[in-house]
Amino acid sequence: MKALSMTSMYRFNQCLALANQLASVATKDDLAECARLLAINVAHYQSVYGSLPLDETLEMAYAESPNQTQIDLMSNGLETMVGVLGGIVQGFDDKPPH
Repeated sequence: MKALSMTSMYRFNQCLALANQLASVATKDDLAECARLLAINVAHYQSVYGSLPLDETLEMAYAESPNQTQIDLMSNGLETMVGVLGGIVQGFDDKPPH
C-alpha cells in the first residue's frame, strides 16, 4: 500500500479541526442551514452528473485506512463544508432572509 502524502494528511487534519471548531460555535439553526445548502449542492451535482454512490461514500467516510484519493476527496468535502458553515456563522453579506 502506498504511503499517504504528509501534505494531504496535514490538509485533511487542518480541515477537520476547523470544521470541528466551527461546529462547536455554530447554533443548531446554523448547522441545519449548512446541511440545507450542502444538500442543494449535492442535488445540483446529481442533476448535472448523475446520482452519487452513497454506499461508496459511507465506506470511504468510515474507512480505517483511507487511501490517498479518499483523503483528498474528504479534504475537498471538508473545505466546502468549512466555507459554507464559516459563511453562515460569520454571516454572508448577501444571505437571503427565510
